[in-house]
Amino acid sequence: MLSSRKRMGYHQAAPAGKFEFAKAKKGMRLRWLSMKRHFRTYRFRSLATFAVGLDFIHSPVTNMNPLDFSGKRVLITQANEFMGPVLVDVFRELGATVTADGGSLEAIDRPAALVAEAGQIDIVIANLGVPAPATPAADVGEDEWRHAFAHMVDPLPRLLRAVLPQMRERGSGKIILIGSASALRGIKRASTYSAARGAQLAYVQSVGVELAASGIQVNAIAQNFVDNPTYFPPEVQANPAFKERLRREVPLGRLVSAREDAMFVAYLASVHADCFVGQIFPVCGGWVPR
Repeated sequence: MLSSRKRMGYHQAAPAGKFEFAKAKKGMRLRWLSMKRHFRTYRFRSLATFAVGLDFIHSPVTNMNPLDFSGKRVLITQANEFMGPVLVDVFRELGATVTADGGSLEAIDRPAALVAEAGQIDIVIANLGVPAPATPAADVGEDEWRHAFAHMVDPLPRLLRAVLPQMRERGSGKIILIGSASALRGIKRASTYSAARGAQLAYVQSVGVELAASGIQVNAIAQNFVDNPTYFPPEVQANPAFKERLRREVPLGRLVSAREDAMFVAYLASVHADCFVGQIFPVCGGWVPR
């Protein structure tokens, strides 16, 4: 009959190195079996979430609250529209001090004044949007074109110029654009809107790689089919034709919830996403593949 030590997986006469290896191997196996039981029981959506939940990954970063913004100051523009309301709620829930500005940034000097009023800013959420016109390209006038760019594109470099000095001085900062996936896929009768959204993304890609060495991460969400009152109000969502379009065009088969979107923004604004610079992240239920 095997001794209890042999049954446990290591030999009594084994050298210390082999003894410790066998002991560690047994412990890892028991832990993995425990993890599999928990995985089946609680049906975690991803192994990464599951592992963090069990404190499986041991490091100074992952043992913290994954999204803790205590002591961070966040500026959110156009806070009463588009994704503004849910972003304000989520960042406050996560402990951030939020400056929620609901005004227009069309005036040339407004972004600089806003940054001066807010004081220290660790994170800028450039939530910029206007209702999308559906004008055929041949009929687009100067007013429509200028309006889209004045509200969605022109404020970006002004915001960056205003906040960049303090972020550079600290050697850290996050700037996240809430953009649109319409710039990543052709849409009929959306030339004005898509052009402005495309300009936003091109700007983010350029300044993102330029500022990376300064410890400042600039990225963008390119979203569509995300629940929000500006583009998908309740009356649109209740329309049978829209429901059919959603079923036909969006692999997810539903709108991305506002909170799902906002939590991804919070992740990009956290210390866990410092490796992303000048990148565009589609959040659209699979409507675009990249």
